[in-house]
Amino acid sequence: MKNRYVHGYDSKENTRLQDQAATLAELLHSDTAYSEGSRVLEVGCGVGSQTLTLARQSPGAEITSIDISDASIAEAKAKVVAAGITNVRFRQTDVFSLPFAPGSFDHVFVCFVLEHLSKPVEALRALKCVLRDGGSITVIEGDHGSAYFHPDSESARAAIRCQVELQRRGGGNALIGRELYPLLCEAGFDSVHVSPRMVYVDSSKPDLVDGFTKKTFTAMIEGIRDSVLEARLIERDVFDKGIRDLYRTTESDGVFCYTFFKAVGLNAESTPAAGH
Repeated sequence: MKNRYVHGYDSKENTRLQDQAATLAELLHSDTAYSEGSRVLEVGCGVGSQTLTLARQSPGAEITSIDISDASIAEAKAKVVAAGITNVRFRQTDVFSLPFAPGSFDHVFVCFVLEHLSKPVEALRALKCVLRDGGSITVIEGDHGSAYFHPDSESARAAIRCQVELQRRGGGNALIGRELYPLLCEAGFDSVHVSPRMVYVDSSKPDLVDGFTKKTFTAMIEGIRDSVLEARLIERDVFDKGIRDLYRTTESDGVFCYTFFKAVGLNAESTPAAGH
């Protein structure tokens, strides 16, 4: 099952993903580390932006990173080789037709993937099948409904809504962060815990102003301009004003906030029913 990646696969998007990963590594991944010898499945590795952090955090783990795109895997391999990382192997495959035996992995790691899938619960159930009893799953997603800023701007909010609608039309859900708890529970995971990770940016945090507000979030919205206008979701002048207003939040008196959600669940060991 293939869903359209709304942001595209060009070099500009590749750069945006790298900026995002570098900027958010501490916030999202500081508490993710796997023990020596652990078998870890990274799902939807893309161009390897998260793979580098994952591998460095868990140098003794055996990481298998998968993606549906051969071109993305080639980019990811190049990054891993250039970084001198040796504990990652790659495989091109679809999350809905995984070529792994049941219980093949101790942990599953899914970052910014479910938002692009029309059937996220089905994907989670497929991943549960290749996870050993007692193994863990970690899922990280954003939620575009959590974006707010100063100065406020209806045009900026309208531009963000276009991103949400465009992703919906492509079979995804840009508001999925708030749904992680019920999604993992529905897929059959136990002991599910979700922690919100807010990015708060003002001019006292210049690295976040540049790395997140400008190069991650605003660049993402700006990057869908042609698709949004082609779909006639908004007037050109309104969208362009929205982008200008998002950049306006990076000035000395501006503030930008966005929340990611990190969920961890367990594949509980099967226990015999009472009386058996």
